[in-house]
Amino acid sequence: MLGLAALCISFLTLGQTGLASESDISQEQANIQVIQDYYAAYAEGDLEKIKSFFAPDIVWRIPGHHPLAGEKQGPDEVAAFFTQLDKGNFQADPIFFQSQGDYVVDIHRGWSNVEDGGAQVDQLFTLMFKIENGKIVEAQNFLSDQHQADDFFWRVYPLKPLPERLAQ
Repeated sequence: MLGLAALCISFLTLGQTGLASESDISQEQANIQVIQDYYAAYAEGDLEKIKSFFAPDIVWRIPGHHPLAGEKQGPDEVAAFFTQLDKGNFQADPIFFQSQGDYVVDIHRGWSNVEDGGAQVDQLFTLMFKIENGKIVEAQNFLSDQHQADDFFWRVYPLKPLPERLAQ
């Protein structure tokens, strides 16, 4: 999966077709600041502040085969995802940011210290964000170890037993 991170970074750095203008550079810096501010709000656990970074039509994609995987649409669905992440004491420590045009790529350490039946996750994640008008309109997660993430999320967020699920 680190290859995916390299691909995203290559997209941002090798796709340039000339020198960036000063306004392009300042917009790219502004886009990085949006994502850095989003991570600060995430670290504070302030869900309303986190939601303030989302465009009304935001789409957030989580890869994997686990209960939290899939495409989240709209600020409320994305916020519900973050509420669930908080239950697993999931943390993100940003390491790297790069921007080109409307896109920002970050690499961060994602981890949890939850002690629930051996559930552990500690790995590098890459996110590719699309920013429009200072808001996140799209986010795509890439993981360095999908199997570890799937195992963690299944242990922390198990489905109800089948009879209870069918009764709903």
